[in-house]
Amino acid sequence: MKQPNIILLFADDQRFDTIQSLGNRRVHTPNIDSLVKQGTAFTNAHIPGSTCGAVCMPSRAMLHTGRSLYHLQEEGQEIPEDHTLMGEYLQEQGYDCYGIGKWHNGSSSYGRSFSGGDEIFFGGMWDHWNVPANHFDPSGEYSASVPYISDAFHSRSVDLMQSDHISPGKHSTDLFTDAAVNWLSGLNRDSGDSKPFFLNVAFMAPHDPRSMPQKYQDMFNPEDIPIPENFMAEHPFDFGIRNVRDEILAAYPRTESEVRKHIAEYYAMIAHLDDGIGKILNAVEDIGVRENTIVIFAGDNGLALGQHGLFGKQNAYEHSVRVPLIFSGPGIPKGVRRNQPCYLFDIFPTLVDLLEGKRPESVEGLSLKPVIDGDVDVKHRESLYFAYEDKLRAVKKDGYKLIEYAGEESRNTQLFDLGIDPAEITDLSSTLPDVVVTLRVELFRLRDEWDDLSHPTGKRFWDFYNG
Repeated sequence: MKQPNIILLFADDQRFDTIQSLGNRRVHTPNIDSLVKQGTAFTNAHIPGSTCGAVCMPSRAMLHTGRSLYHLQEEGQEIPEDHTLMGEYLQEQGYDCYGIGKWHNGSSSYGRSFSGGDEIFFGGMWDHWNVPANHFDPSGEYSASVPYISDAFHSRSVDLMQSDHISPGKHSTDLFTDAAVNWLSGLNRDSGDSKPFFLNVAFMAPHDPRSMPQKYQDMFNPEDIPIPENFMAEHPFDFGIRNVRDEILAAYPRTESEVRKHIAEYYAMIAHLDDGIGKILNAVEDIGVRENTIVIFAGDNGLALGQHGLFGKQNAYEHSVRVPLIFSGPGIPKGVRRNQPCYLFDIFPTLVDLLEGKRPESVEGLSLKPVIDGDVDVKHRESLYFAYEDKLRAVKKDGYKLIEYAGEESRNTQLFDLGIDPAEITDLSSTLPDVVVTLRVELFRLRDEWDDLSHPTGKRFWDFYNG
């Protein structure tokens, strides 16, 4: 049998706890649930955080390069040529690589990653109903631009967006879904010499602005949404993110009615996204290649929706650093859940091992294949490291999480026992000083292992911390 096809379905801002079959009974995700049933779900997958406010940019760069946070270039705005990209590697293995949707890591790296594509959005976020998209440019230039008024309420000035077309009135989820279905439907899989394919579909949902077709909004009544157990009107202290863009999506102090509204809209966007995923999976079935196709579902980061008084992902709480991750396809056990701690940048080396290939020298992640294969002795990662800019550093090990805040705004410590307090409500830093000391030792070790001090944000954080 030839090499398996690969489809990467990537959500934007989807939390780890938004899949019905993995425990959230209020969301509607039958198609993602089918991947859980047919594959292996990693229930303890994470991102390490970010060196900039746009958390998704380094997250996506880590995903596609298999490199760790402080070994990226310019937060992942561009990917240097000596960092092998996932699509680049797969093309070398004979794959036809096709990209659709959001790409936040520069147009030159896109050209290296894919041999084709459509409805490509170069950016972080946009109006879901007016996506400035690009058709694939084989030259890699993507020099076309469309005019838009950046602030229609206060200015008539016209800016230019890197795009060659807009499909007004078509939601981003439908735009990207249709592009994927159209491409899959046009494949001639009957040809004996057809290449295996890699299809990367990077959705913009459920990232705000939270808008969706009305039928999905009607599925979720805000009054029926329970308030999160770790809801707070304000974070216990200011650690320098109060005015970050994500945090001003709701007024201070946070209110229960506003939180219910945001969660209902968030779930509605996920339901819409799930329908799109179902259409793509049906298209794979229709062309008769599902049995030889690895499907991966994941997300770039989580976020807060009123938890801890926050509305963004610029923090180290579970709701923001944990992400969904599911593998489904040939050779992958069905209906299995694995709890080994891992990162998104472990996906690239895992694919290399699933294809029995040779890992590119630039890839740093750890393969999850031994875990997928059921090696019960594999712990994968003993501890996890997290960071956000120069605001905080955190470590997760042995069921505890230590978060250290150090900066002009804050010098605070939090310790949580995740085994008995998964919502991270009760700070134990003053009652378990020995655990704090032990985890600080591990934090310092990981700081050095990750080359944190090589980055300006690391130097600033640790100067504040030690000062």
